[in-house]
Amino acid sequence: MLDIKALREAFEAYRQQHAFSQEPQGLYEPVEYIMSSSGKRLRPVLVLMGGALFNGDTAHTLPVAMAVEVFHNFSLVHDDIMDEAPLRRGRPAVHTKYGLNTGILSGDVMLICAYQFLSKGGKTAKEVADLLNVFNTVAIEVCEGQQFDVDFESRNDVTISEYINMIELKTAALIGGSLQMGGIAAGAPPTAQLQLRDFGRNIGIAFQLQDDILDTFGDPEKFGKRVGGDILQNKKTFLILKALELAEGATYQTLHHLMTTTPQDEASKVSTVTQILRELRIPDWAERKKQEYQDLAFSALDQLDAPQQGKQQLRALAEKLLVRES
Repeated sequence: MLDIKALREAFEAYRQQHAFSQEPQGLYEPVEYIMSSSGKRLRPVLVLMGGALFNGDTAHTLPVAMAVEVFHNFSLVHDDIMDEAPLRRGRPAVHTKYGLNTGILSGDVMLICAYQFLSKGGKTAKEVADLLNVFNTVAIEVCEGQQFDVDFESRNDVTISEYINMIELKTAALIGGSLQMGGIAAGAPPTAQLQLRDFGRNIGIAFQLQDDILDTFGDPEKFGKRVGGDILQNKKTFLILKALELAEGATYQTLHHLMTTTPQDEASKVSTVTQILRELRIPDWAERKKQEYQDLAFSALDQLDAPQQGKQQLRALAEKLLVRES
């Protein structure tokens, strides 16, 4: 049985035991600030779940879970700088609280620390090498996805398939990699490792589509970020790309103009674009696309040769994530 609450508590205890309290304080305090914030701990929990499915020893999976969470938060620190996002999880972003230069440098040291933790995972030299190989592949993919995301802001010919590829790299690769690395640290068979990866990747795409929906249509108090941020950044999300595909005449011209310019009145831009999305029933289209990847994920999970009860709990966690409001 996978006790998700117990796995999350085990990770929190490990994280607190390895708090970033060393000197210089100016470098590590921002790291501890973001690491101690109340995130979902999705990725480290997935590492531990992937390991627990194959009776993995937490002595080997907890360092991997910590490596993944440090890396994830490193990427958030730098993403917030690139996006000029003032908030993260309902609190001032690291660069907002500590300054731009500190945000860059503290993010840099987080990436290095992630490798330190990763090197403590795995029982054999081969497992450590496999962990490094998957981690490096995923880390590069995350950077590639981020660059595609930036490039798309100034392109007017982005396709939905290009967008799906971008979110698979930027978001889903790490979710799939978390499960895969948990399996590696537990000594799971290679086929099972890949099935865990495929389940996680497809859930990750669906997860990001849900995030896109919440960014425009969510409750800002629950979402923890400014609603409409993607619209103001001219991000070509699935919602916008599908709307541009369906819109005609004056509606298309208005939407295209708004999503290729910087407005003087931000509230008006968000309101107008949101209204167009509603008129075109874009939330329904997004929900259907999300369901498509959810189905692919559960197909991979069904094929996984692992205890049924554990698979059911993994499925239940995924389903909960995909109906979330934050």
